Amino acid sequence: MFSRSIASTFLRQAARPAVARPALTPFLLQSRLLSDQTRSAIEKAVASAPVVLFMKGTPETPQCGFSRAVIQVLGMQGVNPEKFAAFNVLEDAELREGIKEFSDWPTIPQLYVDKEFVGGCDILVSMHKNGDLAKMLEEKKLVVEGEGEDQQ
Repeated sequence: MFSRSIASTFLRQAARPAVARPALTPFLLQSRLLSDQTRSAIEKAVASAPVVLFMKGTPETPQCGFSRAVIQVLGMQGVNPEKFAAFNVLEDAELREGIKEFSDWPTIPQLYVDKEFVGGCDILVSMHKNGDLAKMLEEKKLVVEGEGEDQQ
């Protein structure tokens, strides 16, 4: 709600005739209500494994089609289970909303590789189809040897 009021104020001011007014800094425009505790917990989760997925449900029982699709793509790529961690955002409302703010990405699932946000389902499916995902995972040695190389 805070970010909406700032944005609407900014838009109203932009529509008015030009007068001397303080500029809103990018920080204020993007400032949200992600608590330090939630940010710290998400940073810890992102650092918990080389491949981290925030999803609806679990890898064994995904609770949405997009999460299921990402799990299938990672399986086809041969991601090493020892280098993979998944977090069920349905178990924690703060995590579910916080991860969207943390990554500045509006949807779940979200994949991180080596602490860097890669994308959601649409991006991962595209990367899978064009071979970029396989290349990235192999370069970072995140696949089980002998798997993922023939899958594209």
